Amino acid sequence: MWWLFPLIAGVLVAAVAFGCYLAAFYVSPAVRRRDVLEETKTAPAGSLRASIHTLVGELRPLPYEEVTITARDGCPLHARYYHAAEGAPLQIMFHGWRSTAEHDFGGGHKMARALGHNILLVDQRAHGKSGGHALSFGIRERYDCADWAFFAARQYPTSPLLLTGISMGAATVLMASSLPLPDNVVGIMADCPYSSPAAIIRKVCGDAHVPGWLAMPFLHLGAWLFGGFRLADGGAVEAVKEAKLPILLVHGEADDFVPCAMSREIAAACASPLTFLTVPGAGHGASFLVDNEGYKAAMTTFLRQVLPEEKRP
Repeated sequence: MWWLFPLIAGVLVAAVAFGCYLAAFYVSPAVRRRDVLEETKTAPAGSLRASIHTLVGELRPLPYEEVTITARDGCPLHARYYHAAEGAPLQIMFHGWRSTAEHDFGGGHKMARALGHNILLVDQRAHGKSGGHALSFGIRERYDCADWAFFAARQYPTSPLLLTGISMGAATVLMASSLPLPDNVVGIMADCPYSSPAAIIRKVCGDAHVPGWLAMPFLHLGAWLFGGFRLADGGAVEAVKEAKLPILLVHGEADDFVPCAMSREIAAACASPLTFLTVPGAGHGASFLVDNEGYKAAMTTFLRQVLPEEKRP
């Protein structure tokens, strides 16, 4: 009967790893069904959530075209295309962890519209109408980003392409910076990214008073066993060491979810031309709302550097 003990131990380890997988990587149907307008409709006037409610309310009625592609690993991916003008710059937007495209890009979408840009608003894998059940903190999503870029280069060949992301989406576009990309990708705009998947998960474990040394082995195992990816494969810091595209990096100094120090680490490692804006008093993903004029000025300056002269703001 001695052989029962390693069997039971293995089952227990796998069970804990599965629980960690569900907690960190699985995206439930409830997340897919999130209604941002409903969530924010009772937000106090003048609050950030009230601003999100207004921005999403402006975005939702706008006409768009449903777009789908198949990722290189076979996962069906979905986005919404908003047309402004033939040949106008096209921003491909990637949202964050267990969020939605309209929640994270109500402000970015409005700013892109004001610039006359076309917009491809992406549902990250396992979110919205895209396929899959698990996110991977950018490890798989970086390849989805490249696949969307190649799709856009074929579909809109006269448009300069900008890869734009918030939070996990920001890490996604930065992690894609070291991959082969179409020639008409001219720049990357990343708002509040984390330095690596393992680093942000370890930080969140600490916030929950769970020792990293205890949780991380089970999280690594859960990602590998049930998600089919390795948590140590890739990160924004390592990717930007090989980046060649110009990057606009933005981070709120009061971000207590993804610390601003992570963007400073990314900035220190970046090999490509970098514009780095930090916003005092801004929390996670709130820089646009806290310092709207400063954010727009930084983006306008960046776009004037990367876009062809006739398409600059």
